[in-house]
Amino acid sequence: MKVDGKAGLFKGIGPRLCAGTIGTVVHSKVVQKCQEQGTLQLLDGQQKAEEGSLQHVVNETTKEMIARSCATIVTHPFHVITLRCMVQFIGREIKYSGVFDSIITVYREEGILGFFAGLIPRLLGDVLSLWICNLLAHVINTYAIDDSMSHTGEMKNCSQAVTGFFASMLTYPFVLVSNLMAVNNCGLAGGLPPYASVYPTWVDCWRHLSREGNTSRGSSLFFRKLPAGKMYAIDQKRFF
Repeated sequence: MKVDGKAGLFKGIGPRLCAGTIGTVVHSKVVQKCQEQGTLQLLDGQQKAEEGSLQHVVNETTKEMIARSCATIVTHPFHVITLRCMVQFIGREIKYSGVFDSIITVYREEGILGFFAGLIPRLLGDVLSLWICNLLAHVINTYAIDDSMSHTGEMKNCSQAVTGFFASMLTYPFVLVSNLMAVNNCGLAGGLPPYASVYPTWVDCWRHLSREGNTSRGSSLFFRKLPAGKMYAIDQKRFF
């Protein structure tokens, strides 16, 4: 707020709203198609999995995975633009100013692949988080919560929230790598040395963060952790 005022807190809100709107539509359409496909299978004589069973959880998670993956792929270009709009704060650039101008800039400089920078680790993180959350919640609801207990519904909802938080913690490195690759070597100061290293692939980015003990960087909302055995050089703005 000291540098950009209150408007600085809303950098990238345009492409973020586009991603949210389009993602919601795509997700709902894909879920609807999956449900129709499941109805057709029942009409063909296939037996419906019992609700609450492991097979039912696997079936529902598979549908959700397909829907989320489709929504992520379609909206990832807007996600890339959103991140770059925010990262401009570091170098005080105005390279990405609007949704349409940003689309033209990315296409002109990086081609179609530029819109999907960091997509693979983001997809992997989403898929792993979803499966970990749902399978863990199923185990807890099946073996730790008795249906005869009072407030069973609330307890199951709570277990879903807790497992979701746990899954997001485990898969955070995928989110970090995806975000770094989205701005990696894109011409902005925040994606170039000394602020950031240049990585050929997302695997190289992961390995570099792992070596420096930095895979949880930015996971805390209020604190920044100093990597074990590292010192921060203020003049070079990096850890050693």
